[in-house]
Amino acid sequence: MVLIKLFLAFLKIGAFTFGGGYAMIAMIQAEAERKGWLTQEELVDFVALSESTPGPLAVNMATFVGMRTCGVLGAIIATLGIILPSFIIILIIAKCFEKYEKSKAVGGIMSGLKPAVVGMIGAAFITVARAVFFPSGISISAFSSAGFWIFLGLFAVTTVLAFKKVHPIKIILFSAVIGIGAGYGLGL
Repeated sequence: MVLIKLFLAFLKIGAFTFGGGYAMIAMIQAEAERKGWLTQEELVDFVALSESTPGPLAVNMATFVGMRTCGVLGAIIATLGIILPSFIIILIIAKCFEKYEKSKAVGGIMSGLKPAVVGMIGAAFITVARAVFFPSGISISAFSSAGFWIFLGLFAVTTVLAFKKVHPIKIILFSAVIGIGAGYGLGL
């Protein structure tokens, strides 16, 4: 029964989330927290880990939740659930693309989806930022902790490096070294 719930949850996420992995974070979080598969803190940790590993973010997250919930079979079931809708949709689009390429209805649908995707990515960003910068809630004491300032400084530095077109692997390695140093050196 858990395998069926796992498959259906990720099938729903894969079918109704447009915009890729970042847009799926909010739905994965809602489903995983509601069903007790993942806490918000674990989600934030896994987003960071997933960004440092090969593969699409949502697929990595589905695999992780499935593995955690039902072992290897759960990982396979959750992964199939999240990729099956995209696979089917791409097959249909590829078959119909030339016929409907200039359609005003298709153009309208795509125009309507763009703001929704940006909103979902923004919601995911706020959720992850809140969990990283304010894990105990927003209060005056949160701004005085060393961890907050280290995380904020690291975020600022990596943002600057990204805009300066530093290779993402160098940014990931730099962040990992700083995070390990802060974890061991300051006990964060």
